[in-house]
Amino acid sequence: MSLTLGTVFAQAQPQGGGMEMLIMLAVFGLVFYFMIYRPQAKRVKEHKTLMSALSKGDEVLTQGGLVGKVTKVSDEKDFVVISIAETTEVTVQKASISAVLPKGTMKSL
Repeated sequence: MSLTLGTVFAQAQPQGGGMEMLIMLAVFGLVFYFMIYRPQAKRVKEHKTLMSALSKGDEVLTQGGLVGKVTKVSDEKDFVVISIAETTEVTVQKASISAVLPKGTMKSL
């Protein structure tokens, strides 16, 4: 009786089951949905709500780090004019606004 290492390993391999792979794929799909997709969808929804509620006089923080007060909101072009100093105004896209700050934040800086 001749046993080689190849025949020992060939006999030891279990038969693959398709059901186990399907369950594993479903588990990965659920993890992806609850850990990645769902939180991102919530953030997008909150950001859209923030953009629609933006009005003149709000103090905002842009993604670039600028803090300013909204002086003009353009609904059809999706742009906002922000006053960052008494004589300086900057036009930015609504999508670049990351947060609306509490009133009086600019004075405390």
